[in-house]
Amino acid sequence: MTLFHAVVRIDHHTAQLLQFDATQVVAQSLKAHNHPTKQHGSAVRAEHEFFGEVCDALAGITEVLVTGSHTAQADFRHYVDKHRPALAAQIAGYETVDHPSDNQLVALARAFFLKHDRMAGVPTPT
Repeated sequence: MTLFHAVVRIDHHTAQLLQFDATQVVAQSLKAHNHPTKQHGSAVRAEHEFFGEVCDALAGITEVLVTGSHTAQADFRHYVDKHRPALAAQIAGYETVDHPSDNQLVALARAFFLKHDRMAGVPTPT
């Protein structure tokens, strides 16, 4: 099931994707596959594969808030801009967070999208 809004907390090894609306939250966890090789740059290749899986999971979601450490966000943003530019339009913003619970992430995202949608002129349901 694809919902209109989502928040993803990402680091270089895991991602927690939470799609939500006013009444429900659908969670999905993604983990990087650790398959070491002796080839130069294999860590970058593995990270790109992981970021690609995260991008695939975001397909069809209209607005996404990306959260995580500053470094993880910067690396993910660079990957999206370079390899998945069509997805960049779906990403509404980036927020640096530590290790919030799922409930804290959803609350942060709801507040973010309430402000974001009002700034974009989208009527907010009451």
